[in-house]
Amino acid sequence: MIGLGIEVVNSSDISQIGTNGTVIDETKNTLLVKTVHGTKRVIKKISTFKFVAEKDSFIVDGEDINFRPHERIEKGLKFYRKRA
Repeated sequence: MIGLGIEVVNSSDISQIGTNGTVIDETKNTLLVKTVHGTKRVIKKISTFKFVAEKDSFIVDGEDINFRPHERIEKGLKFYRKRA
C-alpha cells in the first residue's frame, strides 16, 4: 500500500475523516499518510479508506487490512487457494 493515494472516507474519529495524501509507511494498526499539512497517523481498525492507484480507486474497510504488511501475502495466498 505504500505509495498509493489515500482518503479516509469514514472513521469513528471524526478528526481523521477527509484526511488524504500518500501512504508513506504502514504498521499493523496504522497507516502513516503524507498530507499537504504534514504527516498524519491514521488508525486502520476504526476507518474506511479510499485508495487511488493510477486511474482506479477502491474502498477498503480498515478491519480487512488490520494486520502486518508481510502477513498480507500469506492471507492472499490462502484466499486464492480456497477459490481454486
